[in-house]
Amino acid sequence: MEYIVAIDQGTTSTRCLIFDYKGKIISSAQKEHRQIYPSPGWVEHDPIEILTNSIEVLRKAFALCKIDQRQIKGLGITNQRETTVLWNKLTGKPYGNAIVWQDTRTEKICSELISQGLEDLFRKKTGLPLATYFSGPKIKWLIENNEELQKDLSTGIVLFGNIDSWLIWNLTGGVNGGVHFTDVTNASRTLLMDLITLDWDDGLLRILDIPKNFLPVIKPSSSHFGDFVLEGKTIPITGNLGDQQAALFGQVCFDPGNAKNTYGTGCFMLLNTGDKIIHSKHGLLTTVGYQLSGEKPVYCLEGSIAITGALVQWLRDNLGIIQNSKDIESLAATVKDNGGVYFVPAFSGLFAPYWKSDARGLIIGLTRFANKGHLARAALEATAFQTREVLDAMVKDSGVPLKNLKVDGGMVINELLMQFQTDILNVPVVRPTVTETTALGAAYAAGLAIGFWKNLDDLRSNWKEDRTWLPRMDENLRENLYNDWKRAVERSFGWNKVG
Repeated sequence: MEYIVAIDQGTTSTRCLIFDYKGKIISSAQKEHRQIYPSPGWVEHDPIEILTNSIEVLRKAFALCKIDQRQIKGLGITNQRETTVLWNKLTGKPYGNAIVWQDTRTEKICSELISQGLEDLFRKKTGLPLATYFSGPKIKWLIENNEELQKDLSTGIVLFGNIDSWLIWNLTGGVNGGVHFTDVTNASRTLLMDLITLDWDDGLLRILDIPKNFLPVIKPSSSHFGDFVLEGKTIPITGNLGDQQAALFGQVCFDPGNAKNTYGTGCFMLLNTGDKIIHSKHGLLTTVGYQLSGEKPVYCLEGSIAITGALVQWLRDNLGIIQNSKDIESLAATVKDNGGVYFVPAFSGLFAPYWKSDARGLIIGLTRFANKGHLARAALEATAFQTREVLDAMVKDSGVPLKNLKVDGGMVINELLMQFQTDILNVPVVRPTVTETTALGAAYAAGLAIGFWKNLDDLRSNWKEDRTWLPRMDENLRENLYNDWKRAVERSFGWNKVG
């Protein structure tokens, strides 16, 4: 038997999964890492901790299934996108913590660029708005606020990467010859890559004052990135995608019009638009979905939501109203509805379709009747409402009504949420048998590059439906709930004004 291994480096934890030819999980291991909050709106991770955890879960996954490493034919990497690391290639040490995609410290940088009338230029070239979400402004902030980094820039020893590049460089040798690569999906999240040329754009680099020589080389998602040696055995790294694009790939959304929604720390809906670049007019992102070696890129429309599963984590860690994340469903089920309570989780501003960096979280509609069950239910419903907003925008941009929605990620085991999701969307919601589609997509990309799977049809045959939820909510109730949600969202705008 032969297998493919995937490292799924996410926002809250790192996982390693080993898959067989049928896409079945043979072994898995997971470890959380610290969430560091130095100031309001700031979110950081320790890159060294992430690297250490990645190697630890890889070893553990091997140990749990007792597979000979010679049976592993390829390694795929998928990662939290936009999270930014700068490091010294001579010492291997980062210039401070990684700035996480949720971080809002670059709000002033983005606002100044917008005030200079540059947003249309960035959006046209990269498919992205000027927002705190993306890597480019984070790089600029790190350079401007680190004296050691400023001194080293002229020497050529500074390297930049999203988490994928950081892992690839270290796994392929680090200071002893590590390779500096990224793929088109991760590069498309930096505000620095031209969607047409699939290369770094010199004009955008000049605007942000970012040197080109410390950027990684951009490669197709399914190609050879380098070799990882573990205990004397070599494993080729042959797949690399940003996490949401990896989930699209794992859900076998290979045809234009296919869509998926991943419910994790945030929530991310992607619609395959084929080889067409569709610039959104309704607050969505245009991004690269994936690229196979020697083939044209496949593009997507994406609706990015910053806080969904993270809201459940916040109720657990910050308020303590649940002990474990899974307890949210049973607590929400103690009430029959939200009791008029709405929770807008704009902790990092609002992403799609609003792109309001100055929005902040709110709970509204409270009365003496409300209890922690209503709060739990409002938190789950916030995920479904935000998904509805993205789906509405997607239909407007594409002109194609969605027939069903494929779902994956940690929250899809929550059946109360899935039922409310189908009710508020009024389309069927379909869960696959393998919900770890992010890691599966990275494994698929790695396997295709080395012929483990011959073509996309091999992958399509692996996809199996586990359960479908059908809408059963009254139309008037659906629209009343959604309209009240929209009113709540509007009240979150403009809370955090930039000075």
